[in-house]
Amino acid sequence: MKVSIITVVYNGAEHVRDCIESVVSQTYPDIEYIIVDGKSTDGTVDIVKSYGTKVDRFISESDKGLFDAMNKGIGMATGDIIGLLNADDYYRHKRVIENMVATFERAQSDAVYGDMLYVDRNDTGKLKRYWRSGWYSENAFLWGWMPGHLSFFAKRWVYEQYGVFRLDLKTAADYELLLRFIHKNKIKLAYMDEVTIVMRAGGQSNSSLRNRLRGNREDKLAWKLNGLKPYFFTLWLKPLRKITQYITKPPGDPTYKAPEVSNR
Repeated sequence: MKVSIITVVYNGAEHVRDCIESVVSQTYPDIEYIIVDGKSTDGTVDIVKSYGTKVDRFISESDKGLFDAMNKGIGMATGDIIGLLNADDYYRHKRVIENMVATFERAQSDAVYGDMLYVDRNDTGKLKRYWRSGWYSENAFLWGWMPGHLSFFAKRWVYEQYGVFRLDLKTAADYELLLRFIHKNKIKLAYMDEVTIVMRAGGQSNSSLRNRLRGNREDKLAWKLNGLKPYFFTLWLKPLRKITQYITKPPGDPTYKAPEVSNR
């Protein structure tokens, strides 16, 4: 199966090499790598271009934000499977895509998801959060569950049939998309019981109390937009479930350093 990996970036020169290296070093042989740049001015474009044909498709143009750029990448993808990886983040090891495809084949699923680590933005060896998604059970969204969207890989037909990210949501577009795919349309899921993504701490949805409250309102809207009704406690359980992410520790190697960058 061909896998399309999409990275969106805007003025990400500080970290984008780590992201690209983690993709181009993957052991899986059939990867289409797409980078969508928001017309960066900090040298990002030159860094991407330095990878030559290792990046299969690259555009640099103005967009309407993160999710618009993701939608552009999804529209360009020709792979059987689509995955997203932001420019600040990177794959945990070189066999992530290989293991993910094997999970698809073994489970005959429509989508695969795994676990994620949040690390200090400047010291990637310092763990902040461990997002263990765990096994999915029907109606888990009603109990505040969701997988990390960057650990989520879906067949391209899922996007074609059920749609892409909504641009009228700012912080909950990823939640709404997963709610629509998994809870509403009941695509077949498979859990990849390992850490797949390392994310540098930060982002719109969790950077401040104000954004968290706005996110809660948008989460509620996500249910309404899909003609769904949550339990009265669903939208409060969702952020409360994150508390354990600051307490539990991942198994295995405690080192989460970014991948080494090739000399260029």
